[in-house]
Amino acid sequence: MRLKPEQLETSLKKMAAVYLISGDEALQSGEAADSIRKAAKNAGYITREVLSVETGFEWNELSVAANSMSIFADKKLIDLRLITGKPGTEGAKALSNYCQHLPEDTLLLITSPKLAGATLKTKWFQSIEQAGVVVQTWPLEGADLIQWLQRRAKKRGLLIELDGIKVLASRIEGNLLAAAQEIEKLYILHGESKLSKQAVEQAVADSARFDVFKLTDCVLSGRVSRAIKIVNGLKSEGIAAPVVLWALAREARLLIKIKTALKQGQNKEIVFKNHRLWDKRKQLVNATLSRIDIKALEQVLLLGYKADQQIKGQEKGDCWETLISVCLLFSAA
Repeated sequence: MRLKPEQLETSLKKMAAVYLISGDEALQSGEAADSIRKAAKNAGYITREVLSVETGFEWNELSVAANSMSIFADKKLIDLRLITGKPGTEGAKALSNYCQHLPEDTLLLITSPKLAGATLKTKWFQSIEQAGVVVQTWPLEGADLIQWLQRRAKKRGLLIELDGIKVLASRIEGNLLAAAQEIEKLYILHGESKLSKQAVEQAVADSARFDVFKLTDCVLSGRVSRAIKIVNGLKSEGIAAPVVLWALAREARLLIKIKTALKQGQNKEIVFKNHRLWDKRKQLVNATLSRIDIKALEQVLLLGYKADQQIKGQEKGDCWETLISVCLLFSAA
């Protein structure tokens, strides 16, 4: 069975045995996979085993994982990452065989880049389609993008008039990750509310002058003086301090997650993909990882907590000065 990404959430009330998420739209693919993992955990699939199909991968690992039950749980989720989207002859046989002999109390989640048209006619793909659920994600444009933005905003408690949604669509140029971040900023600024076109235009105009995401790029690249200039610019433009704090804390948490995964021996490219890093940001994040340790990142979050308390009036001091201190620590680490 094939489902659109927006149909997946409702279908998870009854779990299928196999799921295949494919496509190059990182945000949709990542969130679809996350929804399945969450639903599986709630359904009792506590044990999770990750298999990454890279050079040297042995496909008998799939059958071993399917037939070995944990002593701690009765149900298992097998998280299979098909890195190239091509399982090869051996992999095609293994996947077809798996779907024809589905193991009990086991859920198979396969994630893959966009599959070629010819792949959709192969036996292994059709076996998955018959045994479970296939979700394909695509870059959105036109009416599809407008509808996606409306659903995303509504989910965050924002009712944005159509002209405002169109302004947002022109701003993000089809980049759904950027769209999600813009909607998050609007939520931080306005909370759950109705927003006019003018409110969206004002937020877009402000961020066009001193964008908080330009600030995070400067911080990651260690450009201290530029970062301080942007913080002062954001303050003078009237950007809410919580927006700036959110952006900096988000980067710190992301780097902690990546460093933790790498320390556990996970493949760097897979870790970057799992965290939906665009190609343009990989080099920047990679350089930051080499110069900053987890202890420094934890200090960034502690300073961020202080800024949060100052914003709320629960601690003395100027939150903007603390935010500059966060940037200094982050940049100079």
